Amino acid sequence: MSTNSKDDLRRFRRRRVTLSQLAAQLEVSTATVSLALRDNPAVSAETRKKVQALAAEMGYIYNRQAASLRTARTDIIGVVVHDVLNPYFAEVFRAVEQELENQGFTILICNHRDELARQKNFVQVLQQQNADGLVICPSVGTTAADIDAIVRTGTPVTIICRDVDGASVPSVRGDDVTGMYEITRLLIDKGHKAIAFVGGIRHTSSGRDRHAGFMKAMNETGLTPVADIPELMTQGDGRRAAEQLAALDPRPTAVVCFNDILAFGLMSGFSKFNIRPGIDIAVTGYDDVDGSESWAPSLTTVKNGSEAIGKEAARAILAQIVGDDIPFDYKLIPPQIEVRDSSG
Repeated sequence: MSTNSKDDLRRFRRRRVTLSQLAAQLEVSTATVSLALRDNPAVSAETRKKVQALAAEMGYIYNRQAASLRTARTDIIGVVVHDVLNPYFAEVFRAVEQELENQGFTILICNHRDELARQKNFVQVLQQQNADGLVICPSVGTTAADIDAIVRTGTPVTIICRDVDGASVPSVRGDDVTGMYEITRLLIDKGHKAIAFVGGIRHTSSGRDRHAGFMKAMNETGLTPVADIPELMTQGDGRRAAEQLAALDPRPTAVVCFNDILAFGLMSGFSKFNIRPGIDIAVTGYDDVDGSESWAPSLTTVKNGSEAIGKEAARAILAQIVGDDIPFDYKLIPPQIEVRDSSG
């Protein structure tokens, strides 16, 4: 790189191009420049093209903070979840993002990893950036007081996928009790009596409710789980659970997993012990993530409405931001059973 090029770069680093500079060079008002950069048809197409070309040439960057002082809006919404690696949450996030981007919002996603301190830090940072609203899948340990404290600052909140008992904000999630009840009944109706349950963080609403749905089906038919292993969530957890279950005597004939990720790990782990899922043992998952149908064997699971949850959450947070007075407290998305090869 030449010395002159390096000097040019240094000059660009020292300054930030303003609307006033663009306006002065084009001999138009700053209001015209602002409208043109937003492609507003109130400005002629020719002027818009000139403004946008000059802005690109001079390296103009939209000053969101300055705009928010004028409009009291940043058009930023924070999405705070506990596991961005889980494809189910990626699907929920994609639906939230698509719905809100259509309304002109930018989405920032944060991964709290089920650590309350990380969640609080992310919320604080998003509020410091004047985010217009927060969509939160709450961390383990989140209380109604934590959520209400955010609301008292004036930041709209919508909860997804997990509940926080007593929180006074809209909540959107799947009907976990019904979904797990129905998939357990599927196995019972197939004749299984020796059934194990694997996974779920029982201090969360999803962990509690899915286990409750499983136990409801078992109790109705007078059955007792041959194994009940809590606090597991990942593929690695599933592989380790396979070793535990393979060692049982008698071994379960069916395993109900908290989520699909666990089921994938469990089925992979069983192969080490020459136990064939769908043939020697039935396995079910939950969420119907991408890959469930193409897994070998294809996974019997519960479609947990990721797209519907994302869309409804986006509508709920948007309604709060624009001040619509709509009744929206607690929405359960109905589950749908997907019967495939893994259940035999």
